[in-house]
Amino acid sequence: MKSKWYVYSKKADFQAISERYGIDRVTARVLRNRDICTDEEIRYFLHGNVQDLYDERLLPDLEQAGYLLWEAIKERKHIRIVGDYDIDGVCATCILLRGLRSVGAWADHRIPDRINDGYGINEGIVREALEAGVDVLLTCDNGISAVEELRLAKQHGMTVIVTDHHNVRQEDAGGDVLPPADAIVDAKREGSRYPTEDICGAVTAWKLIRYIYRLAGLPEDRWLEYIDFAAIATIGDIMPLKGENRIIVREGLKILNGGKVLYTQQPEAGQSVPGVRAGYGTSNPGLRTLIEKLHLDDKQIGTYHIGFIIGPCINAGGRLESAESALQLFMTEDAEEAARLAEHLISLNEERKSMTEAGVSEGIRLVEEKYRDDRVLVVFIDGLHESLAGIVAGRLKERYYRPAIVITRAAEGLKGSGRSIEPYNMFENLCAAEELLTRFGGHPMAAGLSLPEENLEELRRRLNTDTGLTDEDLIRKHWIDVPMPIGYVTARLIEELDSLAPFGQGFERPLFAQKDLKVSDIRVLGKNRNVLRMRLTEESGITLDGICFGEADAMWEELKNVKTLDILYSPKINEFGGRRTIQIEIREYRTA
Repeated sequence: MKSKWYVYSKKADFQAISERYGIDRVTARVLRNRDICTDEEIRYFLHGNVQDLYDERLLPDLEQAGYLLWEAIKERKHIRIVGDYDIDGVCATCILLRGLRSVGAWADHRIPDRINDGYGINEGIVREALEAGVDVLLTCDNGISAVEELRLAKQHGMTVIVTDHHNVRQEDAGGDVLPPADAIVDAKREGSRYPTEDICGAVTAWKLIRYIYRLAGLPEDRWLEYIDFAAIATIGDIMPLKGENRIIVREGLKILNGGKVLYTQQPEAGQSVPGVRAGYGTSNPGLRTLIEKLHLDDKQIGTYHIGFIIGPCINAGGRLESAESALQLFMTEDAEEAARLAEHLISLNEERKSMTEAGVSEGIRLVEEKYRDDRVLVVFIDGLHESLAGIVAGRLKERYYRPAIVITRAAEGLKGSGRSIEPYNMFENLCAAEELLTRFGGHPMAAGLSLPEENLEELRRRLNTDTGLTDEDLIRKHWIDVPMPIGYVTARLIEELDSLAPFGQGFERPLFAQKDLKVSDIRVLGKNRNVLRMRLTEESGITLDGICFGEADAMWEELKNVKTLDILYSPKINEFGGRRTIQIEIREYRTA
């Protein structure tokens, strides 16, 4: 697909930054391109550790929530956690359930069923809690919009605590519309003193456990026991990997890879020596078993493995059956049960992948036959499992680089999910067509909706009328950190760039470019014929191997007679047969 390449032009004294922090000027430019500018920001990025994590007491109502829970724990009141069925909700529920029980709480949980209950707490879940004699209702990764549902709980005398990270409803005249709760912990609340609002539900829950551990007088490092789950949820919920989030992810990945998190604050009398558990991977038996069953125990686990291997397995239960399978896996201490649950989630994910591929193929067929000229894709796929609509919409958005909404048949009418591109605010455009919908919600880049079947064609027509999208908006854009000759690349520079990891949302892997590289020795590799290898030679005579992933046979056919290429690339170290060589990973290319 046609794309446009742009070079960042942000200014700074790169030589001074290079000398002050002992980094290459290229690395200094990468940091500046991601708006890491001041000495404090650079120091926090390069050298921040868990001691630099933000004080949980800056979150709205967190101290109030902590005190209410601590009193309930001491009085042996019944606490019920209501989570969500995705990776963030499962991790948040696990953190709260394990954390509260570790200090003696009488706590249980309820995760809604995606199809039968829908997202978040509902009236039925509240009434279940009433019948069970629950004293304290504690939400995680949901609840901020549950005004009527939580009013019912309060009317029946329950203590209600909300922990969430989603947007707060706004009045027409401005100001938060909050549910009637005794404490509402959400960094997006008006007047929040927390330094960022971009934390996931599991991190919000984790910060609450930290405060409860303070009240319980536990060692300062004990709350770090759950940092691996906070990291997994941050990656899985696609939070920006900046500031505090990147420390959480970096340190959480250390744990998953068998390292330790250092807590340098001096202990008070009676507390443990600084430094948290070292040893083989995570201390959670279920998570460790899942990693082993996925054959990742001998790999260096990074954001890719969480986002595309581990995370989808955690999500698979909530998509096709119940999120209880994933939560039970993380709560069990029994090795046999952990193995059974891990294998079940992996099997479900394989089934999900097969169903997704079938849905994507059908979506592509429909777009090519009917909607190729539409600027907003509204695609009805009959028989698609409703939990997969968002995944298929995301794949169509990536393929065609335009907003995509995938709709399928549900128990009552039609149900769908959408994914957008930067220039198109999907939520606002759905608001303009809300009379056609029975229910919808979301944000600029993603949304969910329900509608009567008879309104489908009118919704497609309405969304494709006055979209506001220009031809320029529908061209994919790539931002180049530095136009850099491949001859400048060294193993030391690659290692320095790799040290900037984790990469992901909000902190993408550095991208470089070079024009007019001579191309030779083009070959197709891989058992699936999905790797193209070639020799790249620049004007100075320096030659390096380049690889490109994708439909290698088609690329070979396109390039077999080409003499020179312009490329976007990331440099890598290739280790094979005990040798380490520099390799150029081609992200995109252009022929002359």
